[in-house]
Amino acid sequence: MLRHSTMDTPGGAFTLVVADSGAVRASGFTTELPELVSLIHPSLVEPTEPADDVGAAQAAVRAYFEGDLLALDSVVVEQHTGGEFMAHAWRVMREIKPGDPVTYSRYAELSGRPAAIRAAAAACARNAVALIVPCHRVLRTDGSLGGYRWGLPVKSWLLEHESAG
Repeated sequence: MLRHSTMDTPGGAFTLVVADSGAVRASGFTTELPELVSLIHPSLVEPTEPADDVGAAQAAVRAYFEGDLLALDSVVVEQHTGGEFMAHAWRVMREIKPGDPVTYSRYAELSGRPAAIRAAAAACARNAVALIVPCHRVLRTDGSLGGYRWGLPVKSWLLEHESAG
């Protein structure tokens, strides 16, 4: 069974979808549960029920917005793609530190495939666990914001929050 909970944050409504194990399978700045569940790999989808609190992940998100920018580092996530590069790229993405965003080209280098800039961008686009797997910390090669599933104002706010910390 998956549990979901939505909380108010300075970036807007934020919803977490969490497995019984406590691992986050999807998260994003939305109240639209079907949109989030559609991001979860089919092998990880289960029935979902609402919860007032989904545990440690929700506490970590609260702490992040209260200024503990490293609080999300301990949150367990479960994503699956079937591709080795994507799984590796998501692990590397979690190593990008708050306040130190990287470009897609640098992210490709960090992921071990410097020429794979499009694959690095795809890892950002296919990330189901926004904020916790910090795709917002990856910028266009020219340093501009680029895209963000949850909107550029949210991405901009997150980057500003992290640079102020």
